[in-house]
Amino acid sequence: MPKFWPLSRKERKYAVRPVPGPHSMRNCIPLRVVLRDVLGYAETAKEADSAITSGKILVDRKERKDPRFPVGLMDTIEIPSTKEAFRVGVNSAGLFLESIGQGEAGRKLCRITGKTVVKGGLTQLNLHDGRNILLKRNMYSVGDSLLLSLPDQRIEKHFRLAKDSPALIVAGRNKGVKGRIKDIIKRKTMLEKSIAIIESEDGKEIKTPLEYVFVGEYSGAAKSEKKPKPEKKEA
Repeated sequence: MPKFWPLSRKERKYAVRPVPGPHSMRNCIPLRVVLRDVLGYAETAKEADSAITSGKILVDRKERKDPRFPVGLMDTIEIPSTKEAFRVGVNSAGLFLESIGQGEAGRKLCRITGKTVVKGGLTQLNLHDGRNILLKRNMYSVGDSLLLSLPDQRIEKHFRLAKDSPALIVAGRNKGVKGRIKDIIKRKTMLEKSIAIIESEDGKEIKTPLEYVFVGEYSGAAKSEKKPKPEKKEA
């Protein structure tokens, strides 16, 4: 299992395996682990599963009733009964949950990972969380990010993968670093990788593969310290 899952390696022999979904197994947290081990709303898998299967947990403003459903980067999690909301962010250790306002849970930043022209001359955008959006105009590029309203997927803002854009490094040894793109060095051959030079918030210059860069305004703080486990609450 990924190291950022808050499970003790010496206390349990097995861990829940996420079902196939919008995020890969190495870049997600199953809902059962979120509710029981991250948020502390349950002590056992049975208690967590009961809350999830009864529709008490929303992911991106939709009920998810499978305890093994994978939540990943930028996903929002809401618990209406407690009026709490969280967003999945990334820090130096991996994925983590940050508390956000309920209004903020209705917006999500998505990165464009691909685009194609489909029947009727429409442009289909493929986003990092498995979403597909059909547009009449081809005005976005792979690597750009879109701020969407949930659950209607209306585009509220567009962030270009370009110089001076706000960015977050989401993979590699510098994951969790926030800053602005200072320069982009495109690859010259198929064997090379395009590189982004990021000026971090503390003024350092960091070179990272362009594919590790997620552009857009991001409210979460990339914290590496561990937070104490909250007391059990009723969900």
